[in-house]
Amino acid sequence: MATSNDIKNGSVLNLDGNLWAVIEFQHVKPGKGGAFVRTKMKNVLTGKVVDKTFNAGAKVEFETVDRRSMQYLYFDGTSYVFMDPDTFDQINVTAEVMGDATDYLLENETATIGSNNGNPIFLELPASVVLEVTYTEPGLQGDRSSGGTKPATLETGKEIQVPLFLEAGVKVKVNTGTGEYLGRVND
Repeated sequence: MATSNDIKNGSVLNLDGNLWAVIEFQHVKPGKGGAFVRTKMKNVLTGKVVDKTFNAGAKVEFETVDRRSMQYLYFDGTSYVFMDPDTFDQINVTAEVMGDATDYLLENETATIGSNNGNPIFLELPASVVLEVTYTEPGLQGDRSSGGTKPATLETGKEIQVPLFLEAGVKVKVNTGTGEYLGRVND
């Protein structure tokens, strides 16, 4: 059993049977009273973010999380199959664990999977991915510099807003956290 003084960014804590990943922490020693640790934590299963404060030296239970870079192979109808490129071991990841990652992940792409006791509990994507625009309305002549946007469908089925000048078949860089268009990618 460790104490709250050992909390660091990326630590995973077991609180009341739920796993929480520490996003931010701050050790605070006020002029009056005892020291404490202020944290911002994310539930690894639901994605809910909460602020929690621990007294300095309070006992907390840390969980070991194995993070491995794995290659996405295919969707088998019920779960997503990933393979470890070093050992060729395959694991199935449920749609609940995948969350919004399905909007940005293509076959043969790599993602980081966090496991606890052999069970996948979360999936981390790169900060941005390159995807092809499969459908968008043609831009109107003369609207190329107005800075407006229009909806576009990506090859994964995700719909994002892109500048008016983009056409179908163009590869674009997309932020996986916000779904924002980041720019055009030249092959």
